[in-house]
Amino acid sequence: MKAKAPAGSLFPTRIDLSGDVRQQVVAMLNRQLATLTDLYTQTKHAHWNVKGGNFWGLHTLFDQLAEGLEEHIDDTAERLTALGGTAKGTARMAAANSRLEEFPEGVHAGLEVVGVLADRYAAAGKEARTGISQADEHGDADTADLLTAVSRYLDKSLYFLESHLQAGE
Repeated sequence: MKAKAPAGSLFPTRIDLSGDVRQQVVAMLNRQLATLTDLYTQTKHAHWNVKGGNFWGLHTLFDQLAEGLEEHIDDTAERLTALGGTAKGTARMAAANSRLEEFPEGVHAGLEVVGVLADRYAAAGKEARTGISQADEHGDADTADLLTAVSRYLDKSLYFLESHLQAGE
């Protein structure tokens, strides 16, 4: 038995959502996957390249934030494949479909890096909340629940980042 879906179509599933709903949710989840994957790589970029007096603390924080994204990336990809879609999860696919701005060249100073990441986490959180609304509109409570967990993680991570900026250092 071949495991091949025709281009632009879904694999069959017994999940009780219509093909049209599944198609729309899969497309939205692939955008979420791209954004989360891009956020992961930008967070690792920050982890590797941050400089300054608070290097160790930020280096460690950025690594922990990136690790926390991995489960949400995997859950997102698995949900969209459960709906019959194909996860577009390569680095090039993520770069082409992410809603995030690129990490700016030449940014290495600790708090400047924190600010760049805070902007990216805020944008990804907004994207997740948009996805929650779309999933709700389509009656897909499971996807809305998954994205609620993503949103909650992104907001908590944003809190960790913004706390560095609010200290007035």
